[in-house]
Amino acid sequence: MLSEFRGGSKRACSRLMSVVENEPDAATAILDELYPLMGRAFRIGITGPPGAGKSTLVEKLGRECRNRGRTVGIVAVDPTSPFSGGALLGDRVRMPSLFTDPGVFIRSMATRGGVGGLAARTKEVCDVLDAFGRDCIIIETVGVGQVELDIAGAAHSTVVVLVPESGDGIQTMKAGLMEIGDLFCVNKSDRDGADRLVMEIETMVEMKARTNGWVPPVVKTVATTGLGVSALLDRLDAHKTHLEASGAMIERKRESTRSEIVELTEEWLRRDVWRRPDVTDRLADLVQQVLDGDTTPYRAAEAILKDVLAAS
Repeated sequence: MLSEFRGGSKRACSRLMSVVENEPDAATAILDELYPLMGRAFRIGITGPPGAGKSTLVEKLGRECRNRGRTVGIVAVDPTSPFSGGALLGDRVRMPSLFTDPGVFIRSMATRGGVGGLAARTKEVCDVLDAFGRDCIIIETVGVGQVELDIAGAAHSTVVVLVPESGDGIQTMKAGLMEIGDLFCVNKSDRDGADRLVMEIETMVEMKARTNGWVPPVVKTVATTGLGVSALLDRLDAHKTHLEASGAMIERKRESTRSEIVELTEEWLRRDVWRRPDVTDRLADLVQQVLDGDTTPYRAAEAILKDVLAAS
């Protein structure tokens, strides 16, 4: 599969993504092998509340990237189907103009219980697309609110998509979703209230001093017709240039790498510790001690940690 992947096989890329999503042990070996090929793609996050038209906007943005000669990877995070456990919505249905384009690779992912707006393996799937040589990777989150903000750590530039109807609730969103936007997009801007919403967002970002010298622009789009999408990509390119010139891109990569190492360490510790028979036996014994009143859950957890550290 790796040999075919390096040869540009989309089928091999898709198979490797499936392994990365579903087989943690094999995923480590694959990602380790592919790591030298990563780090070239510009990662764009598209987030916002349900009904903002994110999927249509992603399709048009992907098309604009292709018009400029760039290869594109799209990772669309969907709600989980209660029947199959897979992605509830289909990328073939939502992005028909891109699906047959050889320069575009589309992957749908189910959240599978993820609560941060992304699926558990979204970043790793993006890493595979990065290694596959995509110039741009567009990550569409499941519809989010105030706390589903994982996209900010997975993308270089985050676009918050709102619609004119969002105006009444913008003050309640600013503590969460509004804080992570590098750019703001008022989609469906042919509706009443679009200009008012633009003014509200611009006032908000002006009041919030940006320490990195970047003031998030607000772009009006009508994704169904493609209006404003070219301007949105221009602003994204400008943000990428700003990140590189200011050194913020390196800082974002450093923080992302640090977080990734911490998360992987915690995941592997959690997985490996509970696989050990001595730990599971000790857990059963400590559970009984807690029930007998001889210890507490806090002391029991401390005892397990001491045992694990002593054994290592």
